[in-house]
Amino acid sequence: MRRPTAHEGPGRRAEIGAGARASLAAGLGMYPLGVAFGLLVVQAGLPWWLAPALSVAAFAGSLELLLVGMISGGASIAAIAVTTLVVNFRHVFYAFSFPLRVVRHPVARAYSVYALIDEAYAMTAVRPHGWTAWRLLSMQLCFQAYWVGGGLTGVAVASLLPGPVQGLEFALCALFITLTLDAARSRREVPSLLLAGLAFTCAVVVAPGSVLLVGLVLLVGLLLGRYVLTRGGARA
Repeated sequence: MRRPTAHEGPGRRAEIGAGARASLAAGLGMYPLGVAFGLLVVQAGLPWWLAPALSVAAFAGSLELLLVGMISGGASIAAIAVTTLVVNFRHVFYAFSFPLRVVRHPVARAYSVYALIDEAYAMTAVRPHGWTAWRLLSMQLCFQAYWVGGGLTGVAVASLLPGPVQGLEFALCALFITLTLDAARSRREVPSLLLAGLAFTCAVVVAPGSVLLVGLVLLVGLLLGRYVLTRGGARA
């Protein structure tokens, strides 16, 4: 078996280390949220293994937190499928600028697509240059390790607690409030916030029993309309 050269070995290790270091900042936020997710799974009366199962099958923090409520509430398969599509539809647009081109191995490439979460996209958007396959994949693997590890920690902690922790169901809402506040700091995103308010209001009036699903569908349509109008105005 061929041994790696002196240049090849340290270079690969350096890239893996760089990817792991790049994951630390976001990972410090992902791990405690994963703990809350694990606690929420057990507290909702669901089997503990659902936490790692969802983290492998879906691997999308906001969606997983949402699915816990839907599964425990007895939502239909159709509602879960449509909600999953709408919530994760933004990932389609991530692929346009994500540096997937650096990953050439088909298996590694498939994993990189699967592990394209918000945090991974944010890191590559802030630093669009200098990515290699080893750096990108190690960062994505670390992100999944933070999330799965946090979920398992939450499951373990829940088994030791004498009773339920009040307010955990607010974790998903708190996450989206934080993201909304971050977006509100830029005036460019104010129209999107107004459209979100409009979509929510319409959903409450039209479908009070399915506000989240209808609101998300309406918001996607409004955002696409805004994109078309903005792009058309820019060309004119």
